[in-house]
Parts: sequence; structure tokens; C-alpha cells
Amino acid sequence: MATVELTDATFEKTVTENDIVLVDFWATWCPPCRMFGPVFEASSEANPDIVHAKMDTDAQPGVPTAAQVTSIPTLMAFREGILVFRQAGALPAPALKQVVEAVKGLDMDEVRAQRDAALSGGPTSA
Repeated sequence: MATVELTDATFEKTVTENDIVLVDFWATWCPPCRMFGPVFEASSEANPDIVHAKMDTDAQPGVPTAAQVTSIPTLMAFREGILVFRQAGALPAPALKQVVEAVKGLDMDEVRAQRDAALSGGPTSA
């Protein structure tokens, strides 16, 4: 599956209506973003079960600002609508593959329990 372009208007729906979504926050003027682009595209072809989305931080500043994206590229991974990974910087292909495998392997019941405990201010069961 090819990467999809996200807008401020389509971001939330894309993240909440798909099981796993990787979002590459980037800009055309950013050399590391241009280096990461082919790596991200190759991952989208190798993992058609995962939505690979790109968000141009210049053209669509709303979500990146709200998400406090201060460096690009920034990669975020969402699983079942929950942010489970965030990292600034261009990842090499092997590192991106590790992220994909880790996100696929998450125990989402545990992730939700940790999130709910953090939101309620209680201890986690880790």
C-alpha cells in the first residue's frame, strides 16, 4: 500500500479508524525528511496491513502544532487510536522495521490499562 497524505481534517479519522497507523511528519525543505521518505515508502509496500501516512508540517500545521512536533522528521505510531511510539529523526530501514514489529506485537489490553492508570493518576501494573 502506498503512503497516504494526511490533512488536519483527516488525521483523527485515519488514526481512529485503522488498527495501526504510522505518521511521518515532514516538510519539503528538510533533507533528513527527504532521506527518510524512501525508507517509509518501502515500509508501506512491505506492510500493506499498516496505514503509512505523511503529514506536511508546513501545509498542515494544526495537528503538528497540537502534537508538539518540534523536530522533523518525527515518526508517530498509533495502535487502536492510541499513540504508542514517537521519535524525532530519520530512522534507518532496520530501525523502522523494529518499530513496526514492536507495534504489531503490543498487548493492547496492557497498553490500555497503563494509559488508564496514567490518566487516573494511579500506579501501573508494570
